[in-house]
Amino acid sequence: MDINTKQNEIIEEFSVFDDWMDKYNYLIELSRELPQIDPKFKTNQNLIEGCQSKVWLNAEMNGDLIQFSADSDAIITKGIIALLIRVLNNQKPEDVMFADLFFIDKIGLQQNLSPTRSNGLLAMIKQMKLYAMAYHAKNK
Repeated sequence: MDINTKQNEIIEEFSVFDDWMDKYNYLIELSRELPQIDPKFKTNQNLIEGCQSKVWLNAEMNGDLIQFSADSDAIITKGIIALLIRVLNNQKPEDVMFADLFFIDKIGLQQNLSPTRSNGLLAMIKQMKLYAMAYHAKNK
Protein backbone atom coordinates (compact mmCIF):
# COMPACT_ATOMS: atom_id res chain seq x y z
CA MET A 1 0.00 0.00 0.00
CA ASP A 2 1.40 3.39 -0.92
CA ILE A 3 2.09 6.27 1.46
CA ASN A 4 -0.88 8.41 0.44
CA THR A 5 -3.35 5.53 0.81
CA LYS A 6 -2.04 4.88 4.32
CA GLN A 7 -2.36 8.58 5.17
CA ASN A 8 -5.94 8.68 3.92
CA GLU A 9 -6.79 5.68 6.11
CA ILE A 10 -5.42 7.49 9.16
CA ILE A 11 -7.37 10.66 8.30
CA GLU A 12 -10.54 8.59 8.05
CA GLU A 13 -9.86 6.84 11.37
CA PHE A 14 -9.27 10.14 13.19
CA SER A 15 -12.34 11.75 11.61
CA VAL A 16 -14.66 9.71 13.86
CA PHE A 17 -13.37 11.55 16.94
CA ASP A 18 -14.88 14.92 17.81
CA ASP A 19 -12.41 16.15 20.40
CA TRP A 20 -8.73 15.87 21.04
CA MET A 21 -9.06 13.86 24.25
CA ASP A 22 -10.53 11.04 22.15
CA LYS A 23 -7.74 11.45 19.60
CA TYR A 24 -5.13 11.29 22.37
CA ASN A 25 -6.77 8.10 23.65
CA TYR A 26 -6.56 6.68 20.14
CA LEU A 27 -2.86 7.59 19.99
CA ILE A 28 -2.38 5.71 23.27
CA GLU A 29 -4.17 2.72 21.76
CA LEU A 30 -1.90 2.88 18.70
CA SER A 31 1.16 3.00 20.95
CA ARG A 32 0.17 -0.36 22.40
CA GLU A 33 0.03 -1.85 18.89
CA LEU A 34 3.56 -0.75 17.95
CA PRO A 35 5.68 -3.89 17.59
CA GLN A 36 8.47 -4.13 20.14
CA ILE A 37 11.83 -2.86 18.96
CA ASP A 38 14.66 -5.33 19.40
CA PRO A 39 16.36 -4.35 22.69
CA LYS A 40 19.73 -4.26 20.90
CA PHE A 41 18.50 -1.14 19.06
CA LYS A 42 17.66 0.78 22.25
CA THR A 43 21.02 2.52 22.21
CA ASN A 44 22.14 6.12 22.45
CA GLN A 45 23.02 5.94 18.74
CA ASN A 46 19.35 5.31 17.90
CA LEU A 47 17.96 8.02 20.18
CA ILE A 48 16.31 10.86 18.28
CA GLU A 49 17.71 14.24 19.22
CA GLY A 50 15.15 16.98 19.67
CA CYS A 51 12.58 14.85 21.49
CA GLN A 52 11.88 15.63 25.12
CA SER A 53 11.04 11.99 25.76
CA LYS A 54 13.28 9.15 24.71
CA VAL A 55 12.54 7.82 21.24
CA TRP A 56 14.62 5.07 19.73
CA LEU A 57 14.35 4.62 15.96
CA ASN A 58 16.01 1.96 13.85
CA ALA A 59 15.87 1.48 10.10
CA GLU A 60 16.97 -1.46 7.99
CA MET A 61 16.66 -2.39 4.35
CA ASN A 62 14.72 -5.51 3.44
CA GLY A 63 15.16 -5.97 -0.28
CA ASP A 64 14.45 -2.55 -1.76
CA LEU A 65 12.15 -1.46 1.09
CA ILE A 66 13.04 0.38 4.28
CA GLN A 67 11.70 -1.02 7.54
CA PHE A 68 11.46 1.03 10.70
CA SER A 69 11.17 -0.04 14.30
CA ALA A 70 10.87 2.27 17.28
CA ASP A 71 10.00 2.69 20.92
CA SER A 72 9.49 5.56 23.34
CA ASP A 73 9.31 5.97 27.08
CA ALA A 74 6.29 8.29 26.66
CA ILE A 75 2.97 6.80 25.60
CA ILE A 76 1.69 9.71 23.43
CA THR A 77 5.07 9.99 21.71
CA LYS A 78 5.04 6.24 21.13
CA GLY A 79 1.63 6.64 19.46
CA ILE A 80 3.00 9.38 17.23
CA ILE A 81 5.97 7.29 16.09
CA ALA A 82 3.56 4.37 15.55
CA LEU A 83 1.61 6.56 13.11
CA LEU A 84 4.77 7.62 11.29
CA ILE A 85 5.95 4.03 11.01
CA ARG A 86 2.55 2.94 9.74
CA VAL A 87 2.81 5.49 6.92
CA LEU A 88 6.51 5.15 6.03
CA ASN A 89 7.29 1.51 6.78
CA ASN A 90 7.95 -0.92 3.93
CA GLN A 91 8.41 1.84 1.36
CA LYS A 92 11.24 2.58 -1.04
CA PRO A 93 13.77 5.03 0.42
CA GLU A 94 13.08 7.63 -2.29
CA ASP A 95 9.35 7.47 -1.51
CA VAL A 96 10.09 8.12 2.16
CA MET A 97 12.48 10.96 1.28
CA PHE A 98 9.89 12.82 -0.80
CA ALA A 99 6.77 11.91 1.17
CA ASP A 100 4.41 14.79 1.86
CA LEU A 101 3.02 13.83 5.26
CA PHE A 102 -0.27 15.67 4.82
CA PHE A 103 -2.11 13.52 7.37
CA ILE A 104 -0.39 15.40 10.21
CA ASP A 105 -2.21 18.64 9.35
CA LYS A 106 -5.43 16.94 8.25
CA ILE A 107 -5.92 15.25 11.63
CA GLY A 108 -4.74 18.37 13.50
CA LEU A 109 -1.87 16.55 15.15
CA GLN A 110 0.80 19.23 15.15
CA GLN A 111 -1.64 21.99 16.20
CA ASN A 112 -2.73 19.94 19.23
CA LEU A 113 0.71 19.02 20.52
CA SER A 114 2.72 20.93 23.06
CA PRO A 115 5.66 22.82 21.55
CA THR A 116 8.11 20.21 22.84
CA ARG A 117 6.08 17.31 21.39
CA SER A 118 5.69 19.22 18.13
CA ASN A 119 9.48 19.63 17.95
CA GLY A 120 9.79 15.91 18.70
CA LEU A 121 7.41 15.07 15.85
CA LEU A 122 9.54 17.11 13.44
CA ALA A 123 12.70 15.43 14.76
CA MET A 124 11.16 11.96 14.21
CA ILE A 125 10.19 12.82 10.62
CA LYS A 126 13.63 14.30 9.95
CA GLN A 127 15.38 11.18 11.27
CA MET A 128 13.20 8.82 9.21
CA LYS A 129 13.91 10.85 6.07
CA LEU A 130 17.65 10.93 6.89
CA TYR A 131 17.68 7.13 7.15
CA ALA A 132 15.91 6.97 3.78
CA MET A 133 18.43 9.38 2.23
CA ALA A 134 21.33 7.31 3.53
CA TYR A 135 19.89 4.06 2.16
CA HIS A 136 19.02 5.74 -1.14
CA ALA A 137 22.61 7.01 -1.52
CA LYS A 138 24.04 3.63 -0.50
CA ASN A 139 21.97 1.80 -3.12
CA LYS A 140 22.96 4.07 -6.03
